[in-house]
Amino acid sequence: MADNASAILCTDGLVLPCWRPLADVPVIDKFGRGALYFVFLAFLFIGVSIVSDRFMAAIEVITSQEREVSVGKTDDNKQIVVVRVWNETVANLTLMALGSSAPEILLSVIEIYARNFTAGELGPGTIVGSAAYNLFVIIAICVWVIPAGEVRKIKHLGVFFVTATWSVFAYVWMYLILCFFSPGEVEIWEGLVTFAFFPCTVLTAYGADRQIHKFVRKDFRMNQRGVIVRAEGADQLEMVNTELLVLDDAHEDIKQEYVATLKDLKQRNPHTDIESLEKLAHEALLNKGPKSRAFYRIQATRKLMGSGDLMRRISERAQSDLSEVKAELQRENCAPNNCSRVYFEPSRYTVLESCGHFEITIVRTGDLDSCLSVEYTTEDGTALAGSDYIQNKGIIEFLPGEKEKKIALEVIDDDEFEADEHFYVRLCSAQPAGSLGTPMLATVIILDDDHGGLFKFESQNHELVESVGTYELKVVRCSGARGRVVLPYSTEDGTAKSGKEYEGIEGELVFENNESEKVIPLTIIEEDSYEKDVLFYVQLGEPLMVGDEVANLAAEAEKKRPEERTDRERLAIMGKPRLGDIVRAQIRIKESKEFKNTVDKLVQRANASLLIGTSSWKEQFLEALTVSSSEDVQKPSKLDYFMHLVTVFWKIIFALIPPTDICNGYLCFVVSIFCIGLVTAVIGDVASHFGATLGIKDGVTAIVFVALGTSIPDTFASKVAAINDKHADASVGNVTGSNAVNVFLGIGVAWSIAAIYHGCHGNKFTVHPGSLAFSVTIFCSEAAVAILILLLRRSKSIGGELGGPTASKLLTSLVLFGLWIVYLVLSTLEAYGVIKGF
Repeated sequence: MADNASAILCTDGLVLPCWRPLADVPVIDKFGRGALYFVFLAFLFIGVSIVSDRFMAAIEVITSQEREVSVGKTDDNKQIVVVRVWNETVANLTLMALGSSAPEILLSVIEIYARNFTAGELGPGTIVGSAAYNLFVIIAICVWVIPAGEVRKIKHLGVFFVTATWSVFAYVWMYLILCFFSPGEVEIWEGLVTFAFFPCTVLTAYGADRQIHKFVRKDFRMNQRGVIVRAEGADQLEMVNTELLVLDDAHEDIKQEYVATLKDLKQRNPHTDIESLEKLAHEALLNKGPKSRAFYRIQATRKLMGSGDLMRRISERAQSDLSEVKAELQRENCAPNNCSRVYFEPSRYTVLESCGHFEITIVRTGDLDSCLSVEYTTEDGTALAGSDYIQNKGIIEFLPGEKEKKIALEVIDDDEFEADEHFYVRLCSAQPAGSLGTPMLATVIILDDDHGGLFKFESQNHELVESVGTYELKVVRCSGARGRVVLPYSTEDGTAKSGKEYEGIEGELVFENNESEKVIPLTIIEEDSYEKDVLFYVQLGEPLMVGDEVANLAAEAEKKRPEERTDRERLAIMGKPRLGDIVRAQIRIKESKEFKNTVDKLVQRANASLLIGTSSWKEQFLEALTVSSSEDVQKPSKLDYFMHLVTVFWKIIFALIPPTDICNGYLCFVVSIFCIGLVTAVIGDVASHFGATLGIKDGVTAIVFVALGTSIPDTFASKVAAINDKHADASVGNVTGSNAVNVFLGIGVAWSIAAIYHGCHGNKFTVHPGSLAFSVTIFCSEAAVAILILLLRRSKSIGGELGGPTASKLLTSLVLFGLWIVYLVLSTLEAYGVIKGF
């Protein structure tokens, strides 16, 4: 009798018919059929996981898209900023939740259609069972796997509160519509309201997310993508679209992580070249950088299915990114065209009055294969042609291949004390026309060599990048170049500290006779700070002329009263070395522009979608047919080969899905969800036949087998996210959001369709509360306990939802896992009438 009863329970599914005969089947055959159904069900779960990953890859590419936004009142103040099209919270609660829960949601919808729009237990039971497994088991695992001594806290606590509230309310609402509003019946308004709660969940979570950025954050500044700084006035701050602030924290964290990693690598590898260190730092950036739930889901599935570790792509990707960034920066710094340019290099020359003849240089860049001529002439400044220098003009001819030419000039010496003078050399015209570059004017300064000279810095303010290494600070001697002069100097801290940002020094410069320039070598310590801006000072002391007769005479004359000095002594005093007008130089150290630009561009590429997306069918088929190691080793293991053989069928089939690069991932999205629906339809039939064959009710099959099978990839994804992420949002926060979305989409859509169908035919859509109402009640009670436990773990004694002291981790994990066992046991006992439900 029991055999017949169990056989009657088996009905043909939407895709698969029952395994006949149904009656008088021996017990051993039933178990044999059950075992084959179970293996086939596991095989289908593998297939739906693989196609779900193609679906998640499409979602990752879609949600990673960016747009340019112009911000500012006027054209002069406008900033072009680049922001994500999708808000992170909205993406997680819509596409990401749909991607991770698509099998459960589609199973509920397909079951309604397969049963001629009558209620079944498999779809709703899977949704509730999956929610229980996610909340209790996955979080229990995430709490336990955190390394000893570490904790993970939910960063966006406001969003977590909202999604946690909705996740519990979703199942309370299911109970209300089954047992309170219209017991045993789902009316059209109940189904539609259930679905309407989905956008409400998204909007309230989005609102919580926006409030965090608007009120909690106190200071905003422009990040590398152009996110706006906080303005001085409230009116200007109100102009800032808070949408533009979403990425600021994340990108600042990535930048600082990159900089800190590069510093550490430099300290540990002092002899390694900078490009290799930048590659290693970017590789670490990609490894440690924030990743979406889609990335972790795909990573977990690939490792389980023998498709390799996504992280193994990172080394190749890091090298590719760095090469592209360097090439891009080089292109940005190159001239816009390849035509010839002729100009002075350098454009400033300093010569002694006694030097006689000297040369200045004209250089040519760009096209060197043609001939070029340029006309030049000298022009008076304070120095006059004929008395201070010899006038000169002419034409310089560049032959093919020649890069530079010299112009010979001559200055006139005299014995008079006089100030430094200057004259100019100008490039007048060039053939072919348009070949003149800048600078077209060279300045020649003639130093009087009859005085000891004035000593000063060439300029007061010096701005340099920290990557300069040794900076040569120029000290010039003007208005004379006579005699041997000793000039003391020393450094002085400002906001830059000696030994940290630079190496402090104290010493003397020795200017020999007729020597007009010296440099002070300043050693700058490179920290690779992203936004460094510090300064220190260099001070010159009083110059002292040594070993000179005139200097000795001046020293003796200074001891006398002015009226007692002879004319020769007064001339000697006038000619002694002195300090000029700039004797204190300010040295400002800023971040390396090249380093900053490199960081900016690499951070923009720190996008997991570039790792999991595909660009061609060829790439997809190569991945499908290639066995890769799932661990950090070169050679695949026997398990990798075995899992590849088990899954190669699905890999090849789903390699036919369009690559994510086509239509920005939208075509892949549509085709993938269609394929998920097909596989899910077969899963529903096989699960129902499996339960019927062994006498297991659909409700029990759903909460135990189907819920577990569809949630295993999420388990591994959450585990990896818990270990690798700095926060608990990706592993814990998304669980509550997914649970709410499962009900509002899976139940809301399915029951709305059925209620409308029956309403159009003048019938009622009946749903027997039975096991579902009892299961929902148990889940809601235990969910409240689980959420309370997580909140209590944020206290100072533990410090976060995940991790913490070993004893607290163990206790939390055991309690959460125990709640899941209690839920399964009570739901199963109620389903079989051992205990009384509702």
